[in-house]
Amino acid sequence: MTEQAIAELRADPDLGPLVAEYGPLTIEPAADFYRRFVVSILRQQVSMASAAATRERLFDRVEPTPEAVLAADPQVLRDAGLSRQKTEYVRNVAEAFIEEGYSLDYFAGVPDDEVLAELTAIKGVGTWTAKMQLMFSLGRPDVFPVGDLGIRKGIEAVLGTEMTRTEMVEAAQRWAPYRSYASLYLWRADEDITESVGEVTDL
Repeated sequence: MTEQAIAELRADPDLGPLVAEYGPLTIEPAADFYRRFVVSILRQQVSMASAAATRERLFDRVEPTPEAVLAADPQVLRDAGLSRQKTEYVRNVAEAFIEEGYSLDYFAGVPDDEVLAELTAIKGVGTWTAKMQLMFSLGRPDVFPVGDLGIRKGIEAVLGTEMTRTEMVEAAQRWAPYRSYASLYLWRADEDITESVGEVTDL
């Protein structure tokens, strides 16, 4: 999958230079699904640096498992830097993992749109967070997170024009069925947004 994706994108006139600069990038399932999910929630609407600091404090205090998060006093999560809302959200996700038995196997073979529908039914999980799970937890190859600011800046930098979300989706069609891979390169298209790529490797 990765070799074919890279070959296709290398031939693209706009992404090709980024492929040449950064080499092969991969999309793979996460080693720890719930931990990855928590990290995505922490990154909602805050800077990467702020989210990273909160993550370190949280994981120092509470083991990042659904059971441990639910067993912890919510004030412990608040003391780690989570807002009241995000404390509720990570607990909501923990409950879903336990009640539904979420795992990589649980979602194996489930179409992307059905995964999105199920995950966004959890209070606190929006489309952006759910798409991050498709890409970086489940390793799905053809996800385009159009609502991500880094993706917007990247595609506008690559294509040289401001775009609406509809125009972005239409422009990205040419990278199907490897839009997750294309997104990895778009995140690297502007030095101001390269930190967004931390989502790929930073657990």
